Amino acid sequence: MFQTRRYAAPPPRRTTSDAATAVLDLPTAPAGIRGRLGRMWPLLGPAFVTAVAYVDPGNFATNISAGSAYGYLLVWVVVVSNIMAMLIQYLSAKAGVATGLSLPALCREHLPRRVANGLWGQAELVAIATDLAEIVGGALALKLLFDLPLIVGGTITAVVSFVVLGLKGKSHRHFETVIIGLLGVILVGFVYDVAISGVDSMAVLDGTLPRFAGMDSVMLAAGMLGATVMPHAIYLHSALTSERLHARTEQERVTVMRSQRVDVIVAMTVAGLMNLSLLLVAASALSGQGIDTIEGAHAGLGDSLGTGAALLFALGLLASGFASSSVGTLSGQVIMEGFIRRQIPVTVRRLITLLPALVILAIGVDPTAALVGSQVVLSFGIPFALVPLVWFTARKDVMGSLVNRKVTTAAGIVVAAAIIALNAVLLVQLAS
Repeated sequence: MFQTRRYAAPPPRRTTSDAATAVLDLPTAPAGIRGRLGRMWPLLGPAFVTAVAYVDPGNFATNISAGSAYGYLLVWVVVVSNIMAMLIQYLSAKAGVATGLSLPALCREHLPRRVANGLWGQAELVAIATDLAEIVGGALALKLLFDLPLIVGGTITAVVSFVVLGLKGKSHRHFETVIIGLLGVILVGFVYDVAISGVDSMAVLDGTLPRFAGMDSVMLAAGMLGATVMPHAIYLHSALTSERLHARTEQERVTVMRSQRVDVIVAMTVAGLMNLSLLLVAASALSGQGIDTIEGAHAGLGDSLGTGAALLFALGLLASGFASSSVGTLSGQVIMEGFIRRQIPVTVRRLITLLPALVILAIGVDPTAALVGSQVVLSFGIPFALVPLVWFTARKDVMGSLVNRKVTTAAGIVVAAAIIALNAVLLVQLAS
């Protein structure tokens, strides 16, 4: 039913196995809910891969810092960020389905060369900041679990990410299954910790009212936003749908986009609940203790909730580091291939983005501070991915029948404007 599309521009490189999984033949299923689910099931998965970016170690650092410093005050940031994430990832998925190209490739095709090269340069900085968060997070988890030196833990995290990423060479579904499994590990730990932490429901409700408590809370909110709405996830999602989902007819496009809406809503809801759970645990169990590091949070959870809660927290952090590191490397490849049509071996790519993280670990920089700082960098990178995304998806000559409705474009503009405004305030604060 679905066939590989011919592109005017060179399509992203695929291995033989990738090409095989890119051709989807939807099964014939009876009418009704079971029939719709049967036809939709083979198309689900890309959003769960990108959802890993929304629960990476940077989220652990920023949400712990927010909960321990401000209690439930910044609950609204998590909620608003997750709503933004649903819209953004849906637009990214739609761009891939409609054009057969990733967002970086669309930038190269439709923007002046200098602009595209500039976007590529900042995207590479975003990739380095992403890798910093993921490697440091995995190293911290291994230190908490096995008391390994950070530099050793960082190296192990990098090696495991290679192994996980290697599954994609066999099939998309194998890779997605492992990623979803790692997400499950994180989810189990968060559900348990929330269940025993005694969350104040009225305080949570009060925390949904947007407000700040000084410029430090603004900076932390920007970091939380950078940890939630991730630039590399925007680039990657369009690449995953363009590789896997190739609709020939209008009806096929409708079917694919219906499945992607479900994929995005479910995956982003799960990721949002994980983020919210982490902040609530910190607010209820660590508030007022002056804890602003992951190591301190691990110890504090052990003291407040018991060793089981601390162990599940560390295991969740480890699963997050392993999964997000693999996804980060994959998005780095998408960035380079799309913007400049160049490929380098994954090993070389990994070493380039890994080196700054290992240097950070080797010279003894506080790892939690490095994680929070990396999320601020990512927050600055969001507009450079989001503005082109909204612009392209609003253009009928690019998107065809899948062009945005006016209300969707308006919502995208509002989201982009809000993020840019928050980053401007943060830039002024940092400069002063």
